[in-house]
Amino acid sequence: MTRGLRFRLTASYALFFAVLLIGVAVLFRARLESTLNSQVRETLNEQWAAMKGYLRIEKEHEKDPDEKAFWYHDTEDPDEVTIVLNIKLISLITDANGKVITEGEVPDQNKAGAPGPAVSATYEDIGIDPPAQIQARVAALLKPNTAKSFWTERRNSEGGRFMIRGGVVWDQRHRLPYYVALGMPLTRYTNILRGYTWIYAGMIPAALILSLLLGWIMAGRALTPVVAVAQAAQRISGSNLSLRIPTRQSGDELDYLVLTFNRMIERLESSFQQMKQFSADVSHELRTPITAIRGQLEVALFTAKTTEQYREAMFNALQDTDRLSQIVRALLLLSQAESGQLVLQKSRLDLCEVARDLVEQFQIPAEAAGVCLTADLPAACAVNGDRVQVERMISNLLSNALKFTPEGGQVWVRLKPSAERVEIVVEDTGRGIPTEYLPHIFDRFYRVPGSGTAPGPEQGLGLGLSFVAWIVKAHGGKIEVDSTPGAGTRFTVKLPAEGVSAETMELTGQPATLA
Repeated sequence: MTRGLRFRLTASYALFFAVLLIGVAVLFRARLESTLNSQVRETLNEQWAAMKGYLRIEKEHEKDPDEKAFWYHDTEDPDEVTIVLNIKLISLITDANGKVITEGEVPDQNKAGAPGPAVSATYEDIGIDPPAQIQARVAALLKPNTAKSFWTERRNSEGGRFMIRGGVVWDQRHRLPYYVALGMPLTRYTNILRGYTWIYAGMIPAALILSLLLGWIMAGRALTPVVAVAQAAQRISGSNLSLRIPTRQSGDELDYLVLTFNRMIERLESSFQQMKQFSADVSHELRTPITAIRGQLEVALFTAKTTEQYREAMFNALQDTDRLSQIVRALLLLSQAESGQLVLQKSRLDLCEVARDLVEQFQIPAEAAGVCLTADLPAACAVNGDRVQVERMISNLLSNALKFTPEGGQVWVRLKPSAERVEIVVEDTGRGIPTEYLPHIFDRFYRVPGSGTAPGPEQGLGLGLSFVAWIVKAHGGKIEVDSTPGAGTRFTVKLPAEGVSAETMELTGQPATLA
């Protein structure tokens, strides 16, 4: 199960979701901690500002050797009383040497008893700062262009956290600096952070379990078409290649996969049909000469009595053997060409020279058949091609034109060069090809049945135009055929001109079809 795509998709989704949740939790916790820390500092800054309004450091009497800390506020105003009590709850006041000063008694305000040292019990639990440390801080705070406050975090005997803000204040006559430290407990903010951490820590496993369930369901639904494709592929065999998978009409990637799979099956079906047809054609074409050879030899064996009869039987058998050899060689050559084993030897080729030579070679058979063979060639016409294959292509077209043109007819060979392509036109005034046969003339072993203008089907291998189609395709060209029964046939081959690619010719030229 762990190797299945559904499991891997679900695991990937859950892992991504877990990383996302943890990342959001960490970022949010850091943001929350920063916000709470800012609130604590803001509160201590407010208390510091209020402290400077209520605190006076001065001598109680002119004869007193030391100055004391006095808190001046309206004892009848509960708000002022609360503010002063909050300030003094966690506080420390020392001189510049770190010695804790005494809190003075303000008349009519401190009736509860004689005041003691200017340090709260909570701050004593936290720990009074060592004198050397206070001296260093005061010296640092008094330097110009430096911060006027000192922040630190301390813990009491029970481990409770406190934020301490230290700074310098001056006595009433602004002659002596004093060190004042105010504190604020962080218990409430620590509890908020701890509660958030525990809540989120409990939510993450639940969210992961939910994401796993949802991911498993969603992955299963998303892979349903893929499973259908796999099941359909298992049902496909050589006997039911017509099977197709219906699309969901959603236009997504899975529909594209189904369409691609169906097109692949169509190509396979077409290939199987071609293979079946090819096998049937080969069997038929090879069986005919073999049967003829066997018949000739059996006749000679059982009925021939003279040397002349034996010679005639052997001559006919040799003719059929030669025909059989031609079929085998043609099939082998065409098979090598279509499988890519026959590599073209391309070079700069003057089509005018090639066409002129071939027209001269076919003049004798044309005159023997009573057909007028003419050529309309420009001064020069160059392409990048394989001379042997191009000659075979034009020869096959000329051979067919002469074969199916009656006595007194005409055959033309024309070259029409342009900037993008070269057109090779072979036209005749022969019997023509009926429209219903045009789609099949390039198939292997296909022979157009005879029309009313000619007696019966013409003899031949039926491979010549298959070679022509392959040669045109191998050179990046197109071939068109236009035929009218009783009037003639015109083959037009379009090859890229020298220095022009097949894609450029297709974009700039007129569309051509391989009939």
